Amino acid sequence: MDMLAKLRETHVESRVGEVETRTGRAALDEFIRSGVKFAASHPKIEGVYYRAVRDLARCVVPSASGGGMLIEGAVFLGAWLESTGTISAELLSRFCPEAARLTFELFADFQREDGLIPYKLLPGGPNFRQVQMVSPLARSVWNHYCLHGNKGFLEKMYRAISRNDQWLEKYRNTRGTGCVEAFCTFDTGSDASPRFWQVPDTPYGGDPARYDPDSPVLPFLAPDMTANVYCQRKYLALMARELGIPDPSWEAKARQSRESLMRYCYDETDHYFYDRDRHDRFVRIQSDTLIRVLACEAGDDALFEDALRRYLLNTKKFFCRYPITTIAMDEPGFSQSFQFNSWAGQVSFLTQIRLPHAFDYHHRPVELTWIQYPIIAALSRFEKFPGSLDAWLGHEGYGENYTPTMLCVLDYLERLSGIFPTPGGDLWFTALVPRGIDHGESVAEETGYSRMVDNARFEFVNQRELSGVYKNGELLYQFPPGVRVVTDRRGALRGLIGMSVRRITGTVVYQGRNIPFAVSGNERLEYSGTSFVSIANPGVIPPNYGEPDTLTL
Repeated sequence: MDMLAKLRETHVESRVGEVETRTGRAALDEFIRSGVKFAASHPKIEGVYYRAVRDLARCVVPSASGGGMLIEGAVFLGAWLESTGTISAELLSRFCPEAARLTFELFADFQREDGLIPYKLLPGGPNFRQVQMVSPLARSVWNHYCLHGNKGFLEKMYRAISRNDQWLEKYRNTRGTGCVEAFCTFDTGSDASPRFWQVPDTPYGGDPARYDPDSPVLPFLAPDMTANVYCQRKYLALMARELGIPDPSWEAKARQSRESLMRYCYDETDHYFYDRDRHDRFVRIQSDTLIRVLACEAGDDALFEDALRRYLLNTKKFFCRYPITTIAMDEPGFSQSFQFNSWAGQVSFLTQIRLPHAFDYHHRPVELTWIQYPIIAALSRFEKFPGSLDAWLGHEGYGENYTPTMLCVLDYLERLSGIFPTPGGDLWFTALVPRGIDHGESVAEETGYSRMVDNARFEFVNQRELSGVYKNGELLYQFPPGVRVVTDRRGALRGLIGMSVRRITGTVVYQGRNIPFAVSGNERLEYSGTSFVSIANPGVIPPNYGEPDTLTL
């Protein structure tokens, strides 16, 4: 069947099946209203996609306030601030914005009088035992606002996050460095990680404002927590300006956080971010702390490129067969076991959904595809949406019905082969398919995708030789595979991005005109109204096999 016809004949509700609860049904209705559909030339990846939609809707449950909220899933029957209430809700907002908004707002609704935001919300109420910070709440809230508006929501979240910032400054800066301090393993959600060996899992006496006074190493100056606050302060400044109450102190506080991060937690010798213990020693464990810091926008392009060369694309460090690991593979504490909840080596789907922001921020979409391809190949075989996978074989790991894994399916396929709405007001139409890398098996040779944007229906088909975009049933674009077409939300052409290591040449057919182009990997072309003009061409950094090199393609 023709891919466009197959896409148009897809009935989402029939493919998803029954969702039993009131809140789950409301979430599914939102998904259907988004107009998002996915079709592929192979039924297996289609089946995984629509199971992810169904199981994700089932993970929107009644909250203590009576509305719906997204839960973490698996054994985690609540919403965790480090994940569910931040990055997961941020991704969910592209598909089910109301469910995402309700999840965000619950963390403000249950904020303590002293300003502390709960680290998790259970259906019965909040819990404040520790702080659990990874993805920055303010960035997730801002991106949701940019997509959907609602200044009342923005103001409510701005007030809550501002008060939480004050709490952290008061209670998590005991050493006066300006860094945010980790008092326990769970503060960063790094369960069983060698990074926190010999450190208690929870704060002293269950009080998030205290650490064990008899610990020989605590408190840690934590780079990921410090970067989190840096990023949040950047976005709090944006929020304040948007709300008409500009506050220059947020920019100053953000600068201070970044200065403290680089002064205390960045090792110039290893080019890595480490915790620093109470004796001012680096805790030299190379964990996913690096990607957490980078996803918080704390480094410039040069630092990110250096991290790619030395670590993230290094096959002796993090660039495993199914990238990326939660601990560097050459760490003595690296574990190949993936049958329990651990951040000691296995590939975590929380990391998978956190890391794309760093690649987006630093304009490195080609390198991101090298992570996406094998992960999607593994996901296409999945039955239970576990929290992790085996870095060597791609087998399903610990847990099932884990919402970050379901969101990874939706996010990665939309980024790679779909219609991706950005907070900046662009639409991305990416002409790639989720090609297989395992045992010669194909994941999909052709795909179709649709989405409603501002009451207009966009449809996108990726075929072997030519991709096409339709708006309200009429052909809008045609272009060859291997590129990303960038438009505004009305579909007006803005530019083109190279999505392959090879130089792609061809023609974009738009408004009855043939517009020739030639684009290299990661190169960004701007549409002038008559032709394409190159505005950035950073090259592509290839994987390496040990020591970093300076090769750029």
